[in-house]
Amino acid sequence: MSARSFWPPVQAAQVDYETLRAHVCEHSGLPEGLAATRFARRGVAGLIAWPSAEPVFVADLLLAAARPAWTPHEDPRVAALAAGYEFLLDAAARVDSVAGLALPGGVLR
Repeated sequence: MSARSFWPPVQAAQVDYETLRAHVCEHSGLPEGLAATRFARRGVAGLIAWPSAEPVFVADLLLAAARPAWTPHEDPRVAALAAGYEFLLDAAARVDSVAGLALPGGVLR
């Protein structure tokens, strides 16, 4: 539709609005049609309440690892958080002071 459209319109009312907007930007007037008539009579509320375009269904396919079944005894998120804190504490224990973090030029790492 246009270069500014980062996300494609997915709701029927949004499709109607974007179609009308593109036509008005090119021809400086509303086109003929049901959506234009509703927009002229009721404005954006008319497009939202009675959209004439068909809704567009967008499916996202996420290829990720299977999520383990939930258990009250072990939560993998808590284990990952604990591992992160353990890493930070081990790194802090290896450094005696903030000066130990400084590079030879005096800049902190």
